[in-house]
Amino acid sequence: MTEAAPPSTPAPAAPPSTLLLLVRHGETPTTGTVLPGRAPGLHLSERGRDQAERIAERLAGLKVDGIYSSPLERTVETAAPAAAGTGLEVSREPGLIECDFGQWTGAALADLTDLPEWQTVQHAPSVFRFPDGESFAGMQARMVDTLEALRTAHAGGVVVCFSHADPIKAAVAHALGAHLDLFQRIAISPGSVSAITYTDGQPPAVLTVNSTAGPLAGLRQPATGRGRCPAVN
Repeated sequence: MTEAAPPSTPAPAAPPSTLLLLVRHGETPTTGTVLPGRAPGLHLSERGRDQAERIAERLAGLKVDGIYSSPLERTVETAAPAAAGTGLEVSREPGLIECDFGQWTGAALADLTDLPEWQTVQHAPSVFRFPDGESFAGMQARMVDTLEALRTAHAGGVVVCFSHADPIKAAVAHALGAHLDLFQRIAISPGSVSAITYTDGQPPAVLTVNSTAGPLAGLRQPATGRGRCPAVN
């Protein structure tokens, strides 16, 4: 008589992951020409408003648990269509704000690139502090701490964070385990989305960087392995 096979033990459930989408604000009239920093009064251009609408469209089908924005006008305006599409309010989070450029705030980039300090900004940012402003190391620590607090507050959920190029680059570099001196090699375009997933007991996983097209709902589909994830254009 054949003995019955013992009942199989169900595989343990995978620990829930938390998905953070880091969105750079849309274009403004000074994008690429001026270092606006934290100066108030800078709003999105027409192209920037179009980028904000596309971000909202890309979130379709994705259950969003929280929307947070740097307090500056250009980020809040970029977050507005996403908030309307999800039925959530935009929470203004000071930790997502732009780097404090101090005396460099409002300067033309063409003038800054002629300064000897510009080479330090590009090649050794970990040792640079803006005159009367913030250091890159301080900016990165502030951004990483903010994202940790948000992912803890929405454990297992999806959080959309609207911020600025340098803070997002610094956060992505940290998640990749890359030294801050290499963060300038990361491109973060206006209106782009970068995605990091966090699972307790594991290092963060960077799913996509500087994505400007395609739906984002696929980022929540389970991957077949730790190193693989759905593609996003």
